[in-house]
This record gives sequence, C-alpha cells and structure tokens, in this order.
Amino acid sequence: MSTASSSGFDADALRRGIESRDAATLLTLYSDDAEIRMVDHRDQPSHPRVMHGRSAISAMFDDVCAREMTHSLDSVLIDGDHIAFVESCRYPDGTRVLAHSMANLRDGRIVDQTSIQAWDEE
Repeated sequence: MSTASSSGFDADALRRGIESRDAATLLTLYSDDAEIRMVDHRDQPSHPRVMHGRSAISAMFDDVCAREMTHSLDSVLIDGDHIAFVESCRYPDGTRVLAHSMANLRDGRIVDQTSIQAWDEE
C-alpha cells in the first residue's frame, strides 16, 4: 500500500530510497530542474552547497548511498505542496549524522529542497 499524498508525493518511496540506500529510487522523487541546498559546518547558510538538476543530484545520491552506513527516515510530514522530513545516519565507527529537510513539491516531485545537517565532531 502506497502512502502517496494528495500532492502525489510517495513517502513510501522516500523511506525505501533512504533506508535501502537506493540512489535510483531517491532520484525518481525529484523533478528534472530540482535544486537542493545543503547547509552544514562546512557549507554555511551564506554559502550553502547547491546541487541543481538531476545530474548533480544523482551524483550526490550516488556518493551518499555508496557509503557504508545505515540511514533511517525518522519522520515525514506532507502538507499540500510541502514536505518536511528527518533522516538519521550512522557510520560503522559510531559517528552520527542528522539531517532536517524542507522541500516544495510540483506534480508530486521535489523541486526545491533545503537540508540542514549536523555531524558528530571529535
């Protein structure tokens, strides 16, 4: 049973993609002209890392999904043409990463996403 919302966004596919480290499934959730802005310790709010278009987003997903780590979709909220979700990750050495994302949807796909992530630091 799918949990596609009235916006057409498929939260089950989001969960499968994240928790199975499936870059191809994740990419299907983004429009061709989507943009992701990532903010973290290195890429601060005034100069976020920006990935624009499916090619750049695909490369980022390929990199992240290839890493030996576990991913969990902790929560997801869909409200009309907006989605928010929280992802937690853990590397084999115990290092944890937490990412909060907010995105706009068009025709059931993400078109604009901002993610803020925090990593364990020594």
